[in-house]
Amino acid sequence: MLEYLARQIVGNVDAVSVSELGHDGKTVKLQLSVAPDDVGRVIGRRGRTAQAIRALTRAAAAKDGEEVFVDIAD
Repeated sequence: MLEYLARQIVGNVDAVSVSELGHDGKTVKLQLSVAPDDVGRVIGRRGRTAQAIRALTRAAAAKDGEEVFVDIAD
């Protein structure tokens, strides 16, 4: 889901990648990487877009009983 959301926002969809930084029990840490030109689009004004992405990803993971943390790579 995280990759799908990011691809809808960025201009260079080929540069979007999601990697798992860690998984311990029910907690997953994901890292979202985008092209340098698209970092501002993903973060948004005052981080609102990033907060929305994190909230949607957390809600989707909660259905599976997991907790997700999203890190946006610079």
